[in-house]
Amino acid sequence: MWNRNDFTRRLGIEWPVLQAPMAGGISTPALAAAVTNAGGLGSFAVGALHPDAVRDGIRATKRLTSGPFAVNFFTPAEEQETPSDADLAAAVEALGPFRAQVGLGAPGRPGPPPRLEDQLDAALAEGFPVLSFTFGIPSPRLLARMRESGILLVGTATTPGEAAALELAGVDAVVAQGAEAGGHRGTFGAEARAGLIGTLALVPRVADRVRIPVVAAGGIADGRGLAAALALGASAAQVGSAFLGCSESGASPAYRAAVTAPDDGDRTALTSAFSGRMARGVRNRFVDGMAGRPVLPFPFQNALTQDMRGAAARAGDAGLLSMWVGQGPAPRSGLGAAEVLATMVRQASAVLDGLRPSGDPSSGP
Repeated sequence: MWNRNDFTRRLGIEWPVLQAPMAGGISTPALAAAVTNAGGLGSFAVGALHPDAVRDGIRATKRLTSGPFAVNFFTPAEEQETPSDADLAAAVEALGPFRAQVGLGAPGRPGPPPRLEDQLDAALAEGFPVLSFTFGIPSPRLLARMRESGILLVGTATTPGEAAALELAGVDAVVAQGAEAGGHRGTFGAEARAGLIGTLALVPRVADRVRIPVVAAGGIADGRGLAAALALGASAAQVGSAFLGCSESGASPAYRAAVTAPDDGDRTALTSAFSGRMARGVRNRFVDGMAGRPVLPFPFQNALTQDMRGAAARAGDAGLLSMWVGQGPAPRSGLGAAEVLATMVRQASAVLDGLRPSGDPSSGP
């Protein structure tokens, strides 16, 4: 049974597919529950949510599924220095022409983001089986609190060294995020571009480096990618972009249209212009227009552009939207998450069956 291994059994899922946690309202409770109900592991992304919204999101997911799902957190730098007045003024000036295109004036000074500890307090009070995190490693004190709750811990790495650091910190599994992945890069142990290792190269290197289960991520959008991830030594694959066009996704109509349209090359670009942290998404006029302009570090730049992105979504203006998507095959529009997962499973079964010698008793799903 190609879909069964110690990791899937520990998670209590049928298929080795984890829905990527897409923050900013994309991975809704409905999407997380649909993936879980179809036999994968859904994810609810906390991102910059207020603790009350964290609680509400977990409760909403639980109302839609009785199965396991993950809750994903950003791990902020221990010390986030507030931008200087000069840096803030430069960033605001750079954004001015783009904000004017959706009728917005200058933004106010961004406030501090919600504290991870407060978000964690709200989440742990609700109870859930899997906790994943990205952008680093939580403090030993917070990791101890997570482990005391009996939660399975999953970290994110973009290099073998980061994976080894996560294993040393005591996580139960590691997501190996290849350069093809859509959304924010999880790099924390090196300069951002040092973590741009392709999935095909990264997954076996991480699998050889650590003893904990490895989850492959980056460019995996169908059953062919899932089969390849398992062949490379991963216990499961994390899939995000394939679910963007689903009916349960929180992507705006303009976002869906942009990522599901056919293309003949790489429509994506790596940019920090939207959030202050390198991320892969659709290249548009904001990405091009902000090249070389001042950008505040994450999460302050993210706060400066949040209302602009919201206004652009309401106006259907894809040129000012952050449309995170990976380099894999374009997602299909209008399908349910269960259908996307079922199609992926059928494709993976066909690929893996084709690789087995005739008469192999392990053939078949």
